[in-house]
Amino acid sequence: MTETTRIPVRGTDGYDVLVGRGLTSAIADALGSGVRKLLVIHQPSLGARADALREALSGRVEVLLAEVPDGESAKRVEVAAFCWGILGQADFTRSDAVLGFGGGAVTDLAGFVAATWLRGVALIQVPTTVLGMVDAAVGGKTGINTAEGKNLVGSFYAPRAVVADLDHLDTLPRNEILAGFAEVAKAGFIAVPEILDILEADPAQATDPTTPQFRRVIELAIGLKADVVSEDFTEAGRREILNYGHTLGHAIEHAERYQWRHGAAVAVGMVYAAELARLAGRLSDAAVDRHRSVLGSLGLPMEYPAGRWQSLLATMRRDKKARGALLRFIVLDDIGKPTVLQGPEDQLLFAAYQEIAS
Repeated sequence: MTETTRIPVRGTDGYDVLVGRGLTSAIADALGSGVRKLLVIHQPSLGARADALREALSGRVEVLLAEVPDGESAKRVEVAAFCWGILGQADFTRSDAVLGFGGGAVTDLAGFVAATWLRGVALIQVPTTVLGMVDAAVGGKTGINTAEGKNLVGSFYAPRAVVADLDHLDTLPRNEILAGFAEVAKAGFIAVPEILDILEADPAQATDPTTPQFRRVIELAIGLKADVVSEDFTEAGRREILNYGHTLGHAIEHAERYQWRHGAAVAVGMVYAAELARLAGRLSDAAVDRHRSVLGSLGLPMEYPAGRWQSLLATMRRDKKARGALLRFIVLDDIGKPTVLQGPEDQLLFAAYQEIAS
């Protein structure tokens, strides 16, 4: 087992994000001695690993498994109700726990289930994707989708621990790793330029789970999110910067019926936000070009069809980051200098879209 990095998320309900390899024992430690029953919520492709986890924990707790659909299909109220049904039939009490085992959609769902069962039971997050490790599982945002948009129903609910075991990434498909790196690059653009330096120096090394460069950028991205969440758990202030690229990105996901990977949509959203900032006179041409260079080196999309603007705009107006009739975008004044652009004119929004339209 490699050395474990412990990244603290501070605050009233503080917890640690553990990064390393061979961390099953850390899950048992995080559960503590009071938990009698544990529901492991997992996606279909992780069935064998969920069984192995149940075996490993069997001496400590009674483990039940709940298999849920892949991707955003898991984040529906019907799936949450399925999980609540298991908890009720197994007589889960407030001293029991839920564990999210999978990608970002699964950890979002598991967090929502834990937050709502008996008004809150213990939660452990074990993300198995890059996206889950650097973003979805860290920070206590939980949620499900509705027909009207993504993550419109949810809560802020802190886990007891996040266990980021890099062993789970060794068999992850290459396109899943690269899609997750949109969130890693986002951390670089908004606050940690070292991430961009490492990606630019050797994208192949930086995105290979076996290399020191990979672990370094993963830990840097987690560290940024931990710091931001420690300061602003309920997104009343600084935490908004983590939404860079997400306003348009979420609208694209909704338009594509969640068939696009989250990272792909956010990559387009970041280029759009960069072009918006440039047209608003905030961001230099060089900084916009750096967005395109870094995201292009990761094989991520940077365009979206020209004729889709009006439907995307309507979806963005329902985004949870909007304030009344005012759209709000996180933009950059420079690399590492995020700010809020509130209520930009429709003409400016459309002009920026023309810069990414295919």
